[in-house]
Amino acid sequence: MTNDLDSILISTMNDVPGHDIVEVYGEVFGLVVRARNIFSNLGAMLRTLVGGEVGAYTQLLTESRLHAIERLRKAATEKGANAVIAMRFDCSELANIMSEVAAYGTAVKIRKRP
Repeated sequence: MTNDLDSILISTMNDVPGHDIVEVYGEVFGLVVRARNIFSNLGAMLRTLVGGEVGAYTQLLTESRLHAIERLRKAATEKGANAVIAMRFDCSELANIMSEVAAYGTAVKIRKRP
């Protein structure tokens, strides 16, 4: 079964080739804040000494980005949009124990050119 949110096109471009923007609804965003656990923090500290990827953080941020996009799609749907253009991510750290990921862009209605 297809999720209605899957029908929302997300583009990092300012337009969608082959489509016209017929309505602009404005800025939308999806925000996720996740706490890191103590074991991830210890693993990350060890990695800073020896180098290499911190797999737990990579997974945390990947899941956070996917969740933020899902929330972005929901916000666009609530405004009546069928696409989001100029999508970007913003990431930050809160209190050295939480990661914030925001996906944001402009909610629009697009129509395929004849």
